Amino acid sequence: MMNALIDLKVPLQSELMTTVRLLTGGVCSLVGLGLEESEDCKVCVTESLLLLKHGGYTSARLIFTREKGVHVTIEGEDGGGEKVSSMEEEISVALLQALVKDLTMNKTEAGASCISFGFEID
Repeated sequence: MMNALIDLKVPLQSELMTTVRLLTGGVCSLVGLGLEESEDCKVCVTESLLLLKHGGYTSARLIFTREKGVHVTIEGEDGGGEKVSSMEEEISVALLQALVKDLTMNKTEAGASCISFGFEID
């Protein structure tokens, strides 16, 4: 993507979630988001990654772009992992819906395959 600030492929491993949260916080700071929006964005990125992991993806592509703040697209890649259906999935979706206005979620029979949302600067 031409206007991508960061375009990253990351394995969906629990020990990398903190690293991705730190990266997300850095991007939010770079584009000038406030603390509350930055925290919400970090939660949304983490929940999106968990949804993809539960859907059987073993890695994800994260694309951060600058659009009146930050826009995040997270695509599941490399399927074949273990699919886990749980109450956590419903909680993740509810959290995403509560925190962002412009949530887009593409689904397959296994679950979410691509999740996209943005946070604008106040």
